[in-house]
Amino acid sequence: MTTSAASRLAAEALGTCLLVATVVGSGIMAERLAGGNAAVALLGNTLATSAMLFVLIEIFGPVSGAHFNPAVTLVFFMRREIGAALAALYVAVQFLAALSGTVLAHLMFELPLLEASRHARAGFGQSAGEFVATFALVTALLGALSKAPSKVASIVALTIAGGYWFTSSTSFANPAVALARAFTDSFSGIRIADVPGFIAAEIAGALCAALLARWLFADTPSDDKLQTATMRNRAAGPRE
Repeated sequence: MTTSAASRLAAEALGTCLLVATVVGSGIMAERLAGGNAAVALLGNTLATSAMLFVLIEIFGPVSGAHFNPAVTLVFFMRREIGAALAALYVAVQFLAALSGTVLAHLMFELPLLEASRHARAGFGQSAGEFVATFALVTALLGALSKAPSKVASIVALTIAGGYWFTSSTSFANPAVALARAFTDSFSGIRIADVPGFIAAEIAGALCAALLARWLFADTPSDDKLQTATMRNRAAGPRE
């Protein structure tokens, strides 16, 4: 394995672990402090997750692309922006690191390191919510990369923050996160029996978003690219 590949995998591992630790840990903290008010707990969970996601994308994006998500890695593999071997390693690392994030959160809050969740999240509405959440996430990501690459972190973080509140599933939008959350019987948990339906909906949402983005963002340059081209033209001066 090259040094570059090793650093990418390390970035994916650390980023995914910290992301899940934030999701689970802030859920535990929010539930303890909210006094039974689910809306307040969800708000705390939302703010912590979106804030940490912004930071993780900013610091690890230049290293690994900051996927932290098997569905996102699948999309970039389809776009031929990552090779098959590295993509497979990304996905393996993401799942393992996500489970590590749950363990880390439980360790901090003195809970059993892994425990089966009893939080039911089943039914068509929940699956539809995950489809929409992942579709929105991947569309926002690809749109940002195409039209506003300097704003990827903020756009993705805000999409997740919004998804926590407008989707019925509270926007897992990530197969590795969904599986990791099956091992916490806390505010952010999901029954293991409900995980396959979530993952199927997430993959479907990601694929549909990738197909849309191929058409929607194909022809027009981003504002950043337009600005760069304009500056170059001005620097070159008038042409005869």
